[in-house]
Amino acid sequence: MRGLALAALAVGLYSVAFGSASAEEAFVTNQLSDDLMVVDLGTLRSVATIPIGGKPAGIAVSADGRFAYVTSPDAKAVTVVDAASRQVAGRIEVGGGPLGIAVAPDGKTVYVADWYAAAVRVIDAPSRSVAASIAVGASPSGLAVTPDGKLLLSADRDDDSVSVVDTTTLQRKATIKVGTRPFGVTIDTEGRRAYTANVGSDDVSVIDIAEAREIGRVPVGMRPYAVALTQGRGFVTDQYGGTVSVFDVATLKPIKRINVGDYPEGIAATADGKRIIVACWESNTLVIIDASELKVTGEVKTGDGPRAFGAFLRKTE
Repeated sequence: MRGLALAALAVGLYSVAFGSASAEEAFVTNQLSDDLMVVDLGTLRSVATIPIGGKPAGIAVSADGRFAYVTSPDAKAVTVVDAASRQVAGRIEVGGGPLGIAVAPDGKTVYVADWYAAAVRVIDAPSRSVAASIAVGASPSGLAVTPDGKLLLSADRDDDSVSVVDTTTLQRKATIKVGTRPFGVTIDTEGRRAYTANVGSDDVSVIDIAEAREIGRVPVGMRPYAVALTQGRGFVTDQYGGTVSVFDVATLKPIKRINVGDYPEGIAATADGKRIIVACWESNTLVIIDASELKVTGEVKTGDGPRAFGAFLRKTE
């Protein structure tokens, strides 16, 4: 929904060029044109546009690449897309204001943040039905699951905190205070640290997951939205700055800001770690950054209002 999108805004491709035998695609939610665009990151061309409806925002591609799950706040639903056939495979009514979304590593469970209900809906993926609800903090936004699937983290924007949920008991086991209005949350590949983009305090909180506490802060640009990690660096979309802030994850020191486009939002690192992909809401572009050189190397036109909020990249081979 546009109102929810504005609240989030205001306050918050994998390449032949790198000599890889693999291929990768970006699944980009275009909120204002009500569709999902698939971009081949080898050729940097759109290969499909799938109508979704309901102002799609959040996106999570399953680890096996079979399905993409899309939240539509206006429709109060999650759309299931068969990633290979580019067809809508199902639609799950979840109610409320679905925004952030994450899929368990085994693909059996999908978690959906309900912005209005201070809750995370738990979807059983095989049956495509809501199986449970988890109480979290106010205005849950970004979600992330640890690599072992045991913990779910929810960035609770209006509580300035992150909820840590035990995925076996579906109970919140810890609440971690972070910066002001955390929105996106990202967990490293080891499952040791998490990073929240704090849209209200213009910084990134660094969380020790095992200790359930904030261990550092990194200043970034204006209204940071989400974080990607690769090559020992964090990459943060700064909505109001039109930049991606880069910092060292070991020292937590800022490195550089890269100009990308207007209102950068969704961000992800390719599977080989060589590129960063950024969706720019007002420019209607997908921008490609060389993660080593820290410079823009390409751009793809998208639909209207690309958000790509979540895990939006898919390996195809």
